[in-house]
Amino acid sequence: MLCAELVAIRSDFDISAVACRSDHTRWSSPEVCGTYRVVLVRSGRFRRRASGSAVDLDTSLAYFGTPGEEESFAHPSGGDHCTSISVTPVLWRSLAGDGPGVATGTVYVDPALDLAHRRLLAAARSGDIDYATTEELLALLATAITRAAPGPVPAADGRPAARDRSLVAAAREAITADHPASATLFSLAELLGASPYRLSRAFPRELGVSVTHYRHRVRIGRCLDRLEAGETSLSTLAADLGYADQAHLTRTFRRHLGHTPTSLRRLLAPANARETG
Repeated sequence: MLCAELVAIRSDFDISAVACRSDHTRWSSPEVCGTYRVVLVRSGRFRRRASGSAVDLDTSLAYFGTPGEEESFAHPSGGDHCTSISVTPVLWRSLAGDGPGVATGTVYVDPALDLAHRRLLAAARSGDIDYATTEELLALLATAITRAAPGPVPAADGRPAARDRSLVAAAREAITADHPASATLFSLAELLGASPYRLSRAFPRELGVSVTHYRHRVRIGRCLDRLEAGETSLSTLAADLGYADQAHLTRTFRRHLGHTPTSLRRLLAPANARETG
């Protein structure tokens, strides 16, 4: 069952919270995308097929949709919650230009884009659509477009790229699920029946980042979840998420996001709460 709740709407854009509680492994009937869209996953995972290519999507991978594009979806792992942003062609072109490079495909959700997504939702909760929400929306779109790439590039016969894609998808699932074998690159590769070298080479080809960087991104996402939920003890947070200590957690956040965990907790509060705090 698909449920969409409108979060914010203006003449140039709309933002919806989309929840899918379906659990079906088969592809849905093809449907045509009617707008320029950016869809970011807040929780769960699903598959999307468009332009002859299927992609596994979760909190670390978002997608662009373009008017007239035919797409199908499958939910082999249960439901998901997403943020769907639709914009007018004029607004899209003002940010992306007229070239085809970022009109479709996927984008890796690095910590900066993850934070931009969370800040957009916090601004929307404040009720200030015309300034706070619009400002955060433009920042998110600019960040997403900057990160955008045409997507996985298949090899000449398609088979090596397909194998890499499956390997990276399985590794992403293990890391996101915090499987015990994901503690080290060697144990993760053993779990997946691949050599550590092949696994380490596949990630940059598929996502543009190393497997080490990807694991950092997942842990930072979990930290941000806890901070949004009101976690006050940074030492507890560091210990629970595998950092050596609070200082290690703070250094990691500064390196990847340019903020300390304490400042991020304030940034992720609704805009009206920040102003009165």
